[in-house]
Amino acid sequence: MNIFRKSVNKIIIDADGCPVTVIAAKIAKENGASCTVVSDSAHVFGGERIFGAKAVVVSQGADSADFYIVNNTNEGDIVVTQDYGLAAMCLAKKAAVINQDGKIYSDENIGGLLERRALGKKVMRGGGRLKGPPKRKPEHNKNFEITLRSMLENAEV
Repeated sequence: MNIFRKSVNKIIIDADGCPVTVIAAKIAKENGASCTVVSDSAHVFGGERIFGAKAVVVSQGADSADFYIVNNTNEGDIVVTQDYGLAAMCLAKKAAVINQDGKIYSDENIGGLLERRALGKKVMRGGGRLKGPPKRKPEHNKNFEITLRSMLENAEV
């Protein structure tokens, strides 16, 4: 599957807990792509202060931002999220999906990621503990930036 779209309609950022919101919005603006930053009311961002991105604040609640994103994602969009479930739904709508570290989700890798998440939840429900993600480093932001720029440079915006 070619992860680079022939055209990009917009970039949609799942901003709840997203450390690369400003980077993604800046890259979108530089490339003439529209950008929407979606968060719930517990995580409010000033969209116009983020390089002209449109800010959408949905009601606070489980997955409310995710539902908004899925309902407003179309083929050719790029979605930025670290949520595997949201990524899977956006892939089904033929959007390109990237996480905050520059990893591209695809039809080939999303099943394994969802399975790993389900196993982790099972361990936690059984009283077990899992190791959390590594501490964020500047290289994570750089990898994200390189990958997102490549996606946009290889597409018509």
